Amino acid sequence: MELIDGLGKLKALVNTSLAYTKDVYDQERLEEMQTILRELVTTYSTNLTKTEIERYFTSDVGYVTPKVDIRAVVFNDQKELLLVQEKSDDTWALPGGWGDVGYSPGEIAQKETREEAGITVAAKQLIKVVDKAKQNYPPSLEYVYKFFIFCEVVSGELKPGLETKDVGFFSEAESQQLMLSLPRNSPGDVQELFAFIREPWCRTSFD
Repeated sequence: MELIDGLGKLKALVNTSLAYTKDVYDQERLEEMQTILRELVTTYSTNLTKTEIERYFTSDVGYVTPKVDIRAVVFNDQKELLLVQEKSDDTWALPGGWGDVGYSPGEIAQKETREEAGITVAAKQLIKVVDKAKQNYPPSLEYVYKFFIFCEVVSGELKPGLETKDVGFFSEAESQQLMLSLPRNSPGDVQELFAFIREPWCRTSFD
């Protein structure tokens, strides 16, 4: 187990225990554990600010469950895959983001594609759901389930959004030359999606 993955699991256990404990002494020990975890996360997650770390520890209350990351899978003439370039680090990814309260997974896929790539799409099929920690992604503090949703273009022209600096449709060969955003999508994801569009499957893959 990667250190960051382990710290994320410990955080979930501590926060869940704090929500349910009735014993004042247990609460004191759990709060002390939480303080130690904050220090460890601060030490080993140098890319996070103090504000982000504090939000990370206080955002999950009660029984801690996985976050949901939703990715829109959009093809052009069943040959080229839509990818957006992130302003934050210049890497490329499928349009998408965290699930929001009040939106279905399909609505999130549509919303994120419109905001990040400028086009309107219609969500058609859930291709796969994976546990990020059990697949070939970089270690993460957050425990995440990833949804990949096939969408069809309805209208609009490609243009970057507030969080993206470029956008385009790419062939499988072209996508292999791009620097992908590995926390968002792996080379294996992209390869699997091209396999899907060549021969669509009816069943959702998972785990």
